[in-house]
Amino acid sequence: MRIVVDLDLCQGHGVCESEAPEVFALGKDHKVRVLDEHPPGDQRGPIDEAVRFCPTHALSVVDD
Repeated sequence: MRIVVDLDLCQGHGVCESEAPEVFALGKDHKVRVLDEHPPGDQRGPIDEAVRFCPTHALSVVDD
């Protein structure tokens, strides 16, 4: 899997970071940073929650 972020949509709400802190972090510019673009499969649940609850729909997951 690969995480894709649309930084034009990201508003820095931090929902992704709270759902999957091993994968997402907010930068100083209040935009999401992906800590691991190709995370291990055991992170799929939290990542899916982060994608689902992102208020601006800035996140998506592409299955490789």
